[in-house]
Amino acid sequence: MSTGKKLGLVFGGYALLLIAIGLIFGSDGKNEEFQPQNEFKLDNWVPIHIGGIDLSINKAVLYIVLASVITCFAMIWIARRMQDRPNRTQVAVEGIYDLIRGQIVNDNLDSRMAAKYFPFLATLFFFILFSNFIGLIPLPTNTEHPVDVFGISVPSFALYAATANISIPLVLTIVVWIGYNAEGVRAHGFIGYMRTLLPAGIEDMPGAFKAFVFAIEVVSNVVRLVSLSVRLFANILAGHLLLLFMGGGLAVLLGISALGVLTFPMAFAFYIFEIVIVAGLQAFIFAILTAIYLGGATSESH
Repeated sequence: MSTGKKLGLVFGGYALLLIAIGLIFGSDGKNEEFQPQNEFKLDNWVPIHIGGIDLSINKAVLYIVLASVITCFAMIWIARRMQDRPNRTQVAVEGIYDLIRGQIVNDNLDSRMAAKYFPFLATLFFFILFSNFIGLIPLPTNTEHPVDVFGISVPSFALYAATANISIPLVLTIVVWIGYNAEGVRAHGFIGYMRTLLPAGIEDMPGAFKAFVFAIEVVSNVVRLVSLSVRLFANILAGHLLLLFMGGGLAVLLGISALGVLTFPMAFAFYIFEIVIVAGLQAFIFAILTAIYLGGATSESH
């Protein structure tokens, strides 16, 4: 029996078991009070409005500050403890350094651009990495369902990630988009940069065809604002939704308490998957695409 058929049998059996539990134990009725989307709702903790702009402090701001502080602290702490005979932490950090320096920076940028943008790309990688990791640590940020501790109402523990809010990846993407286009204009001049958008080999094509291809390339360039930001946002959001539903949200929503016995092991598996693969992979993809865009904008041809 092939691996695909075995996996199909496992998931099919799991689905049948879920249905059987629902039929055996029945449902207490759909829980109308539980709203999964509220887990990502941003309530203003400290309202701040300046000139019609909402600068209020909420849990997204908290997670951004935590990621920034941890990124700075970790890098400074490690840099001050470099030694000739590295310990395990230094070996791990040097491995990540080689990954960023080699596969992300040097493979996509020339020596001048690599030296210039390595700090930015490394910071971008670590900031997103720590943001994703912090999002998998339960913190007392749920103000919608507080708990009573010795008569004091305190927020309950919840999972949230700044990168699961589209505004954060979008801002990072806007910075990257402006940066690589500015570098392209600086390297080639505005007209020259516009010419590099045309693929090599179409110089002898009719002008109408060139204009059509140029329009497609311009749209493709602008669409990167969506693709780069949504890729990070959607992956982190989907992971948190899976953890929410498998960790008990589905059982609460359907009113079948016994369902949690089967969904919780899946939640644990998803949690490990998010920590081991998704958190680091999304940081790597965002950083390497940034390097590719920078390299493409400053290269001699498309």
